[in-house]
Amino acid sequence: MITKLLVCHSPQTNPYWNLALEEYLFDTVPQGTCILYLWQNRKTVVIGRNQNSRKECRLDALEKDGGFLARRLSGGGAVFHDLGNLNFTFLVQDPDYQVQKQLSVIQAAVRRFHLQAEISGRNDVTVDGRKFSGNAFYHSGSRHYHHGTLLLSCDTAQMARYLNPDPIKLQAKGVSSVRSRVVNLCELAPSVTVESMKQAMRQAFEEVYGLPSRFLSLPPEEELAPRKEKFASFAWRIGQEPAFAWQGPNVRFSWGCAQLGMEVAGGVIQKAVLYTDSMDPSLAEVLGKVLTGVVFSPAAVCAALREQESTYPEQSLPLRELSELFAGGEFPHE
Repeated sequence: MITKLLVCHSPQTNPYWNLALEEYLFDTVPQGTCILYLWQNRKTVVIGRNQNSRKECRLDALEKDGGFLARRLSGGGAVFHDLGNLNFTFLVQDPDYQVQKQLSVIQAAVRRFHLQAEISGRNDVTVDGRKFSGNAFYHSGSRHYHHGTLLLSCDTAQMARYLNPDPIKLQAKGVSSVRSRVVNLCELAPSVTVESMKQAMRQAFEEVYGLPSRFLSLPPEEELAPRKEKFASFAWRIGQEPAFAWQGPNVRFSWGCAQLGMEVAGGVIQKAVLYTDSMDPSLAEVLGKVLTGVVFSPAAVCAALREQESTYPEQSLPLRELSELFAGGEFPHE
């Protein structure tokens, strides 16, 4: 049962520092406490845990313009952050993690500006059918976080310049571009600013949970330094993306888009990597375990995926649907 509400505002706009603080809060959130963390990044593309950075982002343009590429712990797709965007994270332990209740805080905050927000699809929050918030999720042990974006006055021209969404994803959403699908809340309610939304979020947090909140002191810098170094490192952001002996097409499934690649030696799969915007960040790890050491043939890959459905029941649907790509006895290609 939640008995304490804490609010934390980041004083920085460096994405690696902000991700470090988020991870620190995740690791230290006590039982019976919910933390609302509010933060902003300057000119940043943040990709999901299992995405291919160069496929999701026009990295050369971003870096030339002095922007940042960051990779988060959670799954889901790529997003653009600037100072017209306010990010939120709810951090809590079992059994108090309730996504619908947390989303109702967003809805209550938006109502303070006389706007009606709706939950749409697997992770979007919309007004009048246009998205202003995307959400993603992460857990380890008994701890959980749920974080997302709030588009207030974001530069959508820069968003379109740096993000590189797959056409099949846009087609599935029924839109022609990433800009046409989103809306800044300030377009719908001119009183929306970063500061007014921060205040609305705190008030809605207290309203939904029925408790007062207090501000949380920031940890010492030495607690965050190694975490910031990890999130800023090339190894974390890009270095996990190997060259492949085989790489399949990007395919849209009910649970997200996915592209599978395999490193092969001596006719045996040495490493399998799944690039995906699936909301389940553990899916890529499971798939790597299932296919490592399997003979590099369509029949063997198909059989291995199907045989492991019962071993990994939470990933049984993705494993079954991925196996169907190889059921025809050939490796699929673009």
